[in-house]
Amino acid sequence: MTEMVYGSVPTRDGEPILPRWWRTIDKWSISCVLILFGIGLLLGLAASPPLAERNGFGAFHYVERQVAFGMMAMVTMFALTLMSPQTIRRLGVLGFAAAFVALLLLPVFGTDYGKGATRWFSLGFGSVQPSEFLKPGFIIVAGWMIAASNEVAGPPGKTWSFAIALFIALLLALQPDFGQACLVLFGWGVMYFVGGAPFFVLAGILGLTLLGGAVAYQNSEHFARRIDGFLSAEVDPTTQLGYAANAIREGGFLGVGVGEGTVKWSLPDAHTDFIIAVAAEEYGLILVLVIIALYMTIVLRSLFRLMRERDPFIRLAGTGLACTFAVQAMINMSVAVRLLPAKGMTLPFVSYGGSSVIASGILIGMLLALTRVRPQGEIRDYLIRSGR
Repeated sequence: MTEMVYGSVPTRDGEPILPRWWRTIDKWSISCVLILFGIGLLLGLAASPPLAERNGFGAFHYVERQVAFGMMAMVTMFALTLMSPQTIRRLGVLGFAAAFVALLLLPVFGTDYGKGATRWFSLGFGSVQPSEFLKPGFIIVAGWMIAASNEVAGPPGKTWSFAIALFIALLLALQPDFGQACLVLFGWGVMYFVGGAPFFVLAGILGLTLLGGAVAYQNSEHFARRIDGFLSAEVDPTTQLGYAANAIREGGFLGVGVGEGTVKWSLPDAHTDFIIAVAAEEYGLILVLVIIALYMTIVLRSLFRLMRERDPFIRLAGTGLACTFAVQAMINMSVAVRLLPAKGMTLPFVSYGGSSVIASGILIGMLLALTRVRPQGEIRDYLIRSGR
């Protein structure tokens, strides 16, 4: 009884790295990522020229920058897919440490660019948002801790990782960036659930999150304004949500035509947080459904591969990466159709932004590395080792 399917492949002694990589990588997911990035550039050609004109740049200034950021992201992603889970874990720990220190320094050296939230470091030629890079690193660290806690005489990794998640969420809430704070807690919660968490513990965490939201509503004008706008029966047509909702209605099923949309001239964040509104207006529901299908393909294929994985760390960290990627995309699109309050969250690989696209490349690179098909050994050996 060898291999028992479990996604395993026979080893080939002396096989070169690239052929082995090609045999074991999820080609469908890589293809979907490249298509998403291509769609992002296509939408950037429509959404960014008005902003470039207002800022005194050439018409395709932001598209050219996105191409440069995207090339960096793709190179990083492909480099990470070549690495072993052990190397991914080491890099994740180092990346998390660097991003965590950067997050601590934001209140001193960060800037808000007039948006009311101190989330960026200004570098003169661009900016960096540490929270984008913190997410993949934190998931790797938390997945490692939770996996280690399930070992005999293992450390209290679940407690430690939860404490780290709460502290990060607090730092993000102080910026304020409640969307990223919720995403970090969600990523930890998914891994904790997959690791065998009791239901009452998860219910307690959800209660704490709701309590934190109530406190934030009472004490943060920024947070309260967004919640009030979301709960209002009428949408102010001069707000970003109003412009986005109108653009989606105008687009209909087939869209108004390439370059014929008007929302990009009204929305200041048309090329970032509300890029899906541009897609819906100019290309219609068809392109939106294609984008959703691409995200679903990446996430579902990754989860199905992880279901066959025996290594606890790979299973937990991979699940956290896949679900965080999915929820970020879902939040961005839900905000545009007013299913959720405005969060200031980008659409991975589609929205403009150096930090966003490079961090997305890191996250997916790690996920693809963890979901590569690898020899799993004989199932009877696994059962004997686990004492079953």
